[in-house]
Amino acid sequence: RGLTFLFFPSLRHDDLKEMLDSNKDSSKLEAMKRIVAMIARGKNASDLFPAVVKNVACKNIEVKKLVYVYLVRYAEEQQDLALLSISTFQRGLKDPNQLIRASALRVLSSIRVTIIVPIMMLAIKEAASDMSPYVRKTAAHAIPKLYSLDPEQKDQLIEVIEKLLADKTTLVAGSVVMAFEEVCPERIDLIHKNYRKLCNLLIDVEEWGQVVIINMLTRYARTQFLNPNINDDEEEEKEKKSEAAALAKRKPYVMDPDHRLLLRNTKPLLQSRNAAVVMAVAQLYFHLAPKAEVGVIAKALVRLLRSHSEVQYVVLQNVATMTIKRRGMFEPYLKSFYIRSTDPTQIKVLKLEVLTNLANETNISTILREFQTYIKSMDKDFVAATIQAIGRCATNIGEVRDTCLNGLVQLLSNRDELVVAESVVVIKKLLQMQPEKHSDIIKHMAKLTDNIQVPMARASILWLIGEYCEHVPKIAPDVLRKMAKSFTNEEDIVKLQIINLAAKLYLTNSKQTKLLTQYVLNLAKYDQNYDIRDRARFIRQLIVPTEKCGALSKYAKKLFLALKPAPVLESPFKDRDHFQLGSLSHLLNAKAGGYQELPDWPEAAPDPSVRNVEVKESVRAVGTLRHKLLSKKTSLFTCGFLESDSASGSESGSGSEESGSGSESEESEEGSESEEEEEEEEGEEKDQKKKKNKEIKKPNSSEEEERKNERKRRQRKNDSESESEEEEDESESESSQSESEDSDSEAEVKKKKVKVMNTISPSSATKSYELLHRITGEGLSVEYCFSRQPFSPDANMVAVQIEFTNNTTNDTKNLHMEDVKLQSGMRVKEFPEIELLPAGETTTAVMGIDFCDSTQAANFQLCTHSRKFFVSIQPPVGELMRPVFLTENEFKKEQGQLMGMNEITEKLMLDVKCRNEHAIVQRVITAANLSRVPCGSDKECRFSGRTVTSSSLVLVTVASKEEGTAQLMVNCEKMVIGTMLVKDILLALTQ
Repeated sequence: RGLTFLFFPSLRHDDLKEMLDSNKDSSKLEAMKRIVAMIARGKNASDLFPAVVKNVACKNIEVKKLVYVYLVRYAEEQQDLALLSISTFQRGLKDPNQLIRASALRVLSSIRVTIIVPIMMLAIKEAASDMSPYVRKTAAHAIPKLYSLDPEQKDQLIEVIEKLLADKTTLVAGSVVMAFEEVCPERIDLIHKNYRKLCNLLIDVEEWGQVVIINMLTRYARTQFLNPNINDDEEEEKEKKSEAAALAKRKPYVMDPDHRLLLRNTKPLLQSRNAAVVMAVAQLYFHLAPKAEVGVIAKALVRLLRSHSEVQYVVLQNVATMTIKRRGMFEPYLKSFYIRSTDPTQIKVLKLEVLTNLANETNISTILREFQTYIKSMDKDFVAATIQAIGRCATNIGEVRDTCLNGLVQLLSNRDELVVAESVVVIKKLLQMQPEKHSDIIKHMAKLTDNIQVPMARASILWLIGEYCEHVPKIAPDVLRKMAKSFTNEEDIVKLQIINLAAKLYLTNSKQTKLLTQYVLNLAKYDQNYDIRDRARFIRQLIVPTEKCGALSKYAKKLFLALKPAPVLESPFKDRDHFQLGSLSHLLNAKAGGYQELPDWPEAAPDPSVRNVEVKESVRAVGTLRHKLLSKKTSLFTCGFLESDSASGSESGSGSEESGSGSESEESEEGSESEEEEEEEEGEEKDQKKKKNKEIKKPNSSEEEERKNERKRRQRKNDSESESEEEEDESESESSQSESEDSDSEAEVKKKKVKVMNTISPSSATKSYELLHRITGEGLSVEYCFSRQPFSPDANMVAVQIEFTNNTTNDTKNLHMEDVKLQSGMRVKEFPEIELLPAGETTTAVMGIDFCDSTQAANFQLCTHSRKFFVSIQPPVGELMRPVFLTENEFKKEQGQLMGMNEITEKLMLDVKCRNEHAIVQRVITAANLSRVPCGSDKECRFSGRTVTSSSLVLVTVASKEEGTAQLMVNCEKMVIGTMLVKDILLALTQ
């Protein structure tokens, strides 16, 4: 059978083809799993394309997903067969499952045939308006593919990019900015309106997207803001001499608030575990921040030096460039750049470069002691680099020049020829600075010509003797004699220096060296290398007087014995900062394909008003409700959580795009203006409604104000007793009001009281989310919260309390759920149907959802007697657990069993307002439904809980340290839950 496969490779996958042609979905699924596994191992499965593509219309979702995975891989190779199924892909774009819609678009954009460009363009435009953020993200990924296939579509693609840039979900942000960078990076005007939104979303975007956005915002900031270091000392000195008047007229620098917003929102990302994100923030600070603030990146970059050697290499390349201009910020971390014996050679050389750049009068003795140790290394390339570093230190710091020179001279007696050779080359450069003081060293080096065989070292010695032959008049001719003997056996570089030495000695001491010089020139005249032959002819004509000699021979001495400037030993990284740090071009020190130059700072500040976002009429109404919702939050959420809450709300709130965008908080700069306009607009609405129905409106408006005040009071109080009392007061006020109205009957009042009694009183730490906005819901607004109380019908379900408000003048009837769409394993216990919700009234209901310990959304239709609304509830990870009480010993025992892969540890800097035990406990319990565990230490706070569905244990430890630093440790049986929980608690404690 094995031989059959060798001679008939087409028979190799016959069993898979049979399974794919089977009528059973289980067989097809098994076949697809095996095929995808083959692809993952790098095996070629292209001959199965016809068999796989037939199953693209399969009704089984799991099979269809895997078919699309296969097609994405091979659609470009098998274009003709893929084109035959294009109608199926187009149907897939309308599939109710978001993963299928996204996969269909991905396959469609992978077919690289110009004939389907219009179809691709239509598909991208439709996907850009899709309800699912995942599909919109896929549309953003498809844009560069279409652009590379047909650049003429650029204008239409820019329209799609502009639309997607306005998207307020974090999932889409990184992908659309990448498309922007690929298609139209010059269209900075598209970023203006979205600048603040991108800055605020940055912390929640995926790591890949964070890198792309930060690099784009770096270029944007260089075109829109003034240089914060414009008043540096160096520039001031220059301008005092040349432009004193202009300097007097210049206004003092004031940083643009948007510039500050960018710096403030990127700073927390220096704590990211992704090295690329940290490097991106570091380059942003280096290129954009004031000098006084750049120092914050040093600690983060030093932390990356504990990573893999590849990461170390890139980081050290950038640090080496930074240390040339901003040496001071890395000086406290000098020891972090000491070289370990296990470091690869390229890492050692880069660390040497950094140490040399950091050397100054105070630390040079420490650095030279380190260098002495490095010279004993077995790595010869590293030793050579160390000797060069010593030479650079001697050049830059005059006080240690003699010490370095003496140390290098001692190395001349080293047994290793490479060490000696490198020392000779460096000594030659140092001697050029003060040759008259060091004639003894020149004599010592002249004696080395018998032993050293490395061509560069021999050439350096000969050049030194020739250049300073007047300091060694007795030794120089003898060296020439020895070199003339071995001339024919020397390397070309040595031969050229022998000719130069002969010429210089002929001009200064012709009596002793005339015959030797002619002998050397005759040997060179017939050398195989034409450079040496040409040099010999040129020098003979120049120095040996003949009848035909030209005018130049008079100036032979000036030509050969002219004073030469001492060489400047500079860092190879000196001029690299004109490339953007962290880029491939900076790494290679050459412009790479696709590299975009970092723009120069503008001389005058561009108009900052271009970044102001106009508030549309519909958005104002949304902002009014959002303002009301935010006013209910406790002070805990007003200090930095609003952006993150609203961003998550937009993803988990309503399924429709309108309600999603409505839940996003407005920019802080426009807050006060929009509030005034909203209040005026509300006033106008009330006036109109009063005219239509005065009798109904008056009690409703007073009731609404009263209810608003009740909610505020309830949210501020933590006592559960006071909450229950206020609920009773509210129900009494509602019942008394309903009695005064003719339209309400006693039966309805009783019904209302029953509903209030059945609801769960929410915990003080809960947050409210918007499920349906009143504009989208045509007057019906719905909010929900996770009450953190046990759901009595099913203990494995999370209790979700829903509050319905009828903002219209008509009654709403038959409120119920339909068409529930859940991920596999999830369950829902629907709330009982609400038969009647009178105009202006509010009621609550409780439903249960089993999320299966995942943050997948529960999608369903909220129905009234006349309309249906698509909505979704998506839980934060902290709401997927219930508190469990453990003693300190039980906690430690369980923690000991959840080590290794089940333990996640992060270091953090606590927020200024969160540096006491009470604040830490409050914020952790707000972020996650956990119980406090007793602890003997004041510096540690411990929490415990279990996931609602699987009862997996979750343990959290926050250990406070000095100066506001802390360590967060999460031990959880489910690693995914643990990872997401760490992110949420980090956010709660640092903002």
